[in-house]
Amino acid sequence: MIAVTGITKAYGSRTLFENVQVQFTPGKRYGLTGPNGAGKSTFMKILHGEEEANKGTISLPRKVGILRQDQFKFDEYRIIDTVLMGNKPLWDALEERERLYASPEITNEIGMRLGELEGTIAEENGYVAEQQAAEILQGIGIREDQHEMPMHTLPNDLKFRVLLAQALFGEPDAMLLDEPTNYLDLASIQWLEEMLINYRGVLVVISHDRHFLNAVCTHIADIDYETIIVYTR
Repeated sequence: MIAVTGITKAYGSRTLFENVQVQFTPGKRYGLTGPNGAGKSTFMKILHGEEEANKGTISLPRKVGILRQDQFKFDEYRIIDTVLMGNKPLWDALEERERLYASPEITNEIGMRLGELEGTIAEENGYVAEQQAAEILQGIGIREDQHEMPMHTLPNDLKFRVLLAQALFGEPDAMLLDEPTNYLDLASIQWLEEMLINYRGVLVVISHDRHFLNAVCTHIADIDYETIIVYTR
């Protein structure tokens, strides 16, 4: 569940949100709508912590898939690794394991820590993670022969697709997607629709594509008059 309690956000004399109280619950898929300038992207940034509210609190589940907008942040990483980073507990465990195996001597303490890390990796399905990441990449149009390449070799439209794959990866408890159909072709959009329809966590999505929202969302969260009203489609 995502719980929003008493969120207020203003820029100078202009108030976007005033004491917003709303809950987004598992198994429901929310389309975040509202007039241009109502604050949809700002609210999404507040949800995942990129921007602070003036007051109020946000409660998130442990694993949240976020469609990030910085297409240059991961330029030096392999495409497949960029996707794996979508599951932070798994990626942290994989990185620490690699560092420890590079130690000049494997002490008893390091050995015990490696055992703990292997447990975390197993819990996060780490031994099939690259296969799962590859399936998502192929679903949104990134060819298999590109998966081992660094991100900087891709044009910006394909980088966006990799960042979308990152948000979808790792069975997140919630997903926050701002304009996920940007740069996707029809086949990729249809693949994404099917994946999201079968998703059982909490989805909050912004999209200018009304057909996409109608296909995917069970609820609408409408931003207007400084508040958010949720209703069933």
